[in-house]
Amino acid sequence: MRTIHQYSITEFQDEVRALVARGSVGRQQRIYELRKHFGDREWQNVERLLEEYDYLLRGHIIDLVGKESWTNDY
Repeated sequence: MRTIHQYSITEFQDEVRALVARGSVGRQQRIYELRKHFGDREWQNVERLLEEYDYLLRGHIIDLVGKESWTNDY
């Protein structure tokens, strides 16, 4: 039986950043596109978490993960 992970918002954002880094999702995709990377029961918890922090499922993933910067940016 698979356990359901209870994410904090920072853990979830880190998970999404990892998906972006792997190329599994794009920054301009809608947040609801993340659903396919989580089980149905787990996604219910994710939706509650996002709602708690006022993220809209129709918002873009970049809104969730924030601006990225690299050390060689000037």
